Amino acid sequence: MSKRPLYLHFGAGNIGRSLAGALFSRAGYDVLFVDALPEVVQALHARRAYRVVVKDDLPPGAPAEFAITQVDAIAAQDAAAVTAAVARADVIGTSVGAGVLPRVLAAMAPGLQQRTAPVSLILCENLHQAASVARATLRQHLPADFPLAERVGLVETSIGKMVPIMPAEVRVRDPLEVWGEAYNRIIADRDGFVGAIPAVDGLDLKPHFAAYVDRKLYIHNFGHAVCACEGFLRGHSLIWQAAADPVVAAATRAAMEATATALAVRYAQVFTGADLRAHVSDLLRRFGNRALGDTVFRVGRDLPRKLAPSDRLIGSLRLVQSTGGDPQPICRGIAAAFRFAAVDEQGQPFPADAAFHAQVAERGLRQVLRDHCQLDPAQDAPIMDQLVKMVGATGLEPVTSAV
Repeated sequence: MSKRPLYLHFGAGNIGRSLAGALFSRAGYDVLFVDALPEVVQALHARRAYRVVVKDDLPPGAPAEFAITQVDAIAAQDAAAVTAAVARADVIGTSVGAGVLPRVLAAMAPGLQQRTAPVSLILCENLHQAASVARATLRQHLPADFPLAERVGLVETSIGKMVPIMPAEVRVRDPLEVWGEAYNRIIADRDGFVGAIPAVDGLDLKPHFAAYVDRKLYIHNFGHAVCACEGFLRGHSLIWQAAADPVVAAATRAAMEATATALAVRYAQVFTGADLRAHVSDLLRRFGNRALGDTVFRVGRDLPRKLAPSDRLIGSLRLVQSTGGDPQPICRGIAAAFRFAAVDEQGQPFPADAAFHAQVAERGLRQVLRDHCQLDPAQDAPIMDQLVKMVGATGLEPVTSAV
């Protein structure tokens, strides 16, 4: 029987295999995945290993692929096996998506009740306030007197790793092979752990974690969306093509540096302006990675969410306003989003986007800015006027220099 510590991870998808599973395996853990896809579970259980292919510009001598070993898997549908695994794991993680997470947490509850030692749950989810969501969900499925705060650490993360779209022929050839860029870090809330904190290279523990959540949303996610929307207006279908376009690159950099400047003010005890400008430059380089093959459609879609009051676009506007910065580059990104109408490979728009455009056409841009984006017609009047002008223009003027 292995004496290695056990890392239990729910979700054997791209982030689970290329990032979380890889980091913990390399740190000396046995990795046990829980997944609902029979072909993935069966292949992991039979082979106990999988291959990670690095799709990035690598320095001379750096390996372009590596094997992850000491892994296994159980089916999410096997409640008894899941309970037993939760009861004995040393660390638990998830990367299942916001919609599936409540079901996964419910499945964990019986195993958590059987434990005699505390355990930390690393939430590798693109979900705002994931720890609060997990806490509320677990309380619904655990006894009222269960000491949740003492027994279960709820660790939020900021996941910046980008993974390529896997070709169908590769998935058919090997359901376990996974591709990813060279960036391989999980930024995690140091204060979320209970008991021993795992020593894992690439698990980057941060105090003041809210600063890193905002950095991910208002620089990375925001910049990615602006690049996609500006790229669409310039006729590009792939993100790397958009990032290579000088007009798109300049507009994207200007927008990201505006939020970077604002974050340096808001979190002066955490970030310097130089740190955040370097972060912007690194992200722009990564957006231009041809091997990722990401589409403008996938990155830009879901306008109702991206234009929600606290999400990446309107949230960035509020951030810059609150710190006295220049909102012009942010407004340009918002205007580009309102004009974004990319379609998938079958020529179909994202359904939520089609409905959103119909709403704008029916009710008018000002009304949508007020009701959906929650801009104030009095306080935000100059911003609304600017957005109406930009969205109604035949084209957005090129940005000739980065701010």
